Amino acid sequence: MPLAKQLPRTLGDLRKSSVYGEEQLTGRSVKDEMREHLIERLRTKETLFPGIVGYEDTVVPQLVNAILSRHNFILLGLRGQAKSRILRSLTSLLDEESPYIAGCEIRDNPYAPLCRQCRQRIHEYGDQTAIAWMSREERYVEKLATPDVTVADLIGDLDPIKAARSGEQLSSEMNIHYGLLPRANRGIFAVNELPDLAGKIQVALFNIMQEGDVQIKGYPVRLALDVALIFSANPEDYTARGKIVTPLKDRIGSEIRTHYPLTVVEGIAITAQEAWTERGLLKTEIPGYIRSIVEQIAFSAREDKKIDRRSGVSQRLPITTMELVVSNAERRALQHGESLAVPRAGDLYSALPAITGKVELEYEGEMRGSETVVRELVRNAIAQVFDQYFADVNTQQIEQWFNLGGAIKVEDNASAAGMLAELRQIQGLMDKLKPLGIGPKDSPERIVSAAEFLLEGMVAHRRISRSEERGFAAIEKMGRRAERGERTSMEREPEPDDFPRRSRKVYN
Repeated sequence: MPLAKQLPRTLGDLRKSSVYGEEQLTGRSVKDEMREHLIERLRTKETLFPGIVGYEDTVVPQLVNAILSRHNFILLGLRGQAKSRILRSLTSLLDEESPYIAGCEIRDNPYAPLCRQCRQRIHEYGDQTAIAWMSREERYVEKLATPDVTVADLIGDLDPIKAARSGEQLSSEMNIHYGLLPRANRGIFAVNELPDLAGKIQVALFNIMQEGDVQIKGYPVRLALDVALIFSANPEDYTARGKIVTPLKDRIGSEIRTHYPLTVVEGIAITAQEAWTERGLLKTEIPGYIRSIVEQIAFSAREDKKIDRRSGVSQRLPITTMELVVSNAERRALQHGESLAVPRAGDLYSALPAITGKVELEYEGEMRGSETVVRELVRNAIAQVFDQYFADVNTQQIEQWFNLGGAIKVEDNASAAGMLAELRQIQGLMDKLKPLGIGPKDSPERIVSAAEFLLEGMVAHRRISRSEERGFAAIEKMGRRAERGERTSMEREPEPDDFPRRSRKVYN
């Protein structure tokens, strides 16, 4: 495309352009434009929607078919399924620059103006009519649907102030105040959370969906707008806050269902892409098992009966969880002047604020409390990832060390060097870290993280145990307490204090 300073600035220069001539722009709708760029990408095998992970074989083919068919479409899915990101990425299928009549509120096509003011301007100035340019991002208009949206907000209204200033009749077309939809002319108009739009307001979209025009008030003003209409909605909203009226659903060309990542690997890729983990101040290294645990928490939550599946578990959960885990490791490294921040399994408990607010509990979950439910999710995720690395590893030597009375305190704020000296006391522990790729010459930060993960996994599998009051004790010792009639942390319902406050954690 030519540089901005070389773009035609008058209608006469525009007519002479080989790129933006009348033949190139007349009769080419926005949907045709999107279709052309999509076809070009398909032929050159470019990435169609960069940044969208996990939809290559499901959502993207449906999206491609809808655009090739020149459909208006809706993305239907639970929260945190990248619906808004997909909508906004569609601007990449528009021309980099597009001309319009300078000063026009609805960005009229210079060769086929809709508004009366632009027609008068061309009649008056002819080839000297000023031309302005809009980027592809400026051609995207998005509206979050809320119950207070009016027809005037979407379509427009007659402005009595304009009428008073211009001296025109109130019914004159010159006095129209255009809404968001006309201002999206020759672009993409997106409505997020469509069911939240009141039914009578949804009716105002009927004409543009079927006949391709809108009407302002009761006056005979019809605007044949050129707009690609796209929507998003959450199925939960259909009953919770509203619904899409049937005639509008009938006019939407394609209904495309989104979904959460199908595999943990896909989830890890999304979280790695979206989470802010490279802070710049310190070098941060996130072990693969930590990434897996964070993602497994979300997968476990989506299957847990104590959590409302209809509400869904957003992909924002592992993203924000990872950010807090890294922040806890960063804080610890800064306190001890360390140059490398490596998250530990225990840092997962510092990320509880990122999880509790993102799950809707069923009745059983409400009875147990969100803190208890979330801690169980973390323990189960640790157990599942532990099995991927240590399923065939014999940990009896470590268990025996605890059974013989060994104990070790692991503090959240302890330095890597100090913790490593403590952990080396546990017989057989360092030899069992090979499945994680950890050797004796690795940095203290990596060794401590790996060793703590192994111990946390043993707790999750009840090979060793832990309570806030007694610290960590061998299972056999707990059995003797049970014989004396004492309830153990394994037998009672876990309390919020049972699982770490990481400042006071003891392995025993």
